[in-house]
Amino acid sequence: MRHNIMGRQLNRSMKQRKALFRNLATDLFRHNRIKTTEAKAKAIQPMAEKLVTLARRGDLHARRLAAQDVCDPVVVQKLFNEIGPAMKNKTGGYTRIYKLGPRHGDAANMVLVELVMD
Repeated sequence: MRHNIMGRQLNRSMKQRKALFRNLATDLFRHNRIKTTEAKAKAIQPMAEKLVTLARRGDLHARRLAAQDVCDPVVVQKLFNEIGPAMKNKTGGYTRIYKLGPRHGDAANMVLVELVMD
């Protein structure tokens, strides 16, 4: 039984799950929107919000913490030079999830995760 254990397993080991979340977050910041399943989107949304909060801080320590979770140095640079300053006046809600409907192959609920760049 998994009493009081937070987070989604997504039927993966811890290393696979961490790699999946890193890759999804990197792609989200690279393309500003990704299409994925609803479970994966809800799992990476808090991680993406924390990374944007680090980018809003903008100091060296925040950059190094974000580089642990984002795979590509170019994406880290984009996160801190473009996305962070664009979100400077927002206090939260940096990502948005749109439901798209079921996938044809296995009927998994698909969603579109995007950054809110107002």
